[in-house]
Amino acid sequence: MVGLFLLPLASVFIRSVNADFFAYAFSEQAVSALKLSLVTSTITALFAILFGTPLAYILANWKFKFKAWLELLIDLPIVLPPSVAGLALLIAFGRRGLFGSYLSLLGISLPFTTTAVVMAQAFVAAPLYIRSARVGFTSIDQQLEEAANVEGANRWQMFREVALPLSGKALLSGAILTWTRALGEFGATILFAGNLEGVTQTMPMAIYLGFERNVGVALALSVALMIVSALLLLATKKLEQTE
Repeated sequence: MVGLFLLPLASVFIRSVNADFFAYAFSEQAVSALKLSLVTSTITALFAILFGTPLAYILANWKFKFKAWLELLIDLPIVLPPSVAGLALLIAFGRRGLFGSYLSLLGISLPFTTTAVVMAQAFVAAPLYIRSARVGFTSIDQQLEEAANVEGANRWQMFREVALPLSGKALLSGAILTWTRALGEFGATILFAGNLEGVTQTMPMAIYLGFERNVGVALALSVALMIVSALLLLATKKLEQTE
């Protein structure tokens, strides 16, 4: 069973090791794809933190009608096939989509732009952060918040001075997972944003194109993604193990 996971990954490393590895890794196409991936995935992670943190706190602490349905809606992109996610974004925000046609009247076109890359990444990756943050907020001892309330703290003070510090590891772990997922996003991106070099061609897109044009670039970028993903997962494991 271990071989099922180890052998394919090891094969990529073995196949990529040659005299031209660094030439491929630092080629114009590879560097451009790497820069775009880092920028868009970072924006996605920041977007998830900014808007997902208060949403996760509300879901963890408030009771309201249709809360279970809202949680289901937020978690759904995690299990949706990426191609379905991309198609949904295209139908909603495409030039002839339900909302895209109204945006066109304002001179706004989202598909096949860098913004579309961020939207696709956020759609599939942000739920991971919200889910992790929600678990972190839920695990906080209610007596601590009640004590802060007795001391006269308002809801904002309890959120800032009690909830955020105590759930910090869960928030950071969720941010890392979101960043990693966004970095490797492919299916939704290629349908909604396309594969335009320097504009929407992220590392997974360049790898896909590399199999047709330059396998060396595809292998070099695959190794880079594997190393980054492994390091980020190790960081997440360390956070989970710390007291």
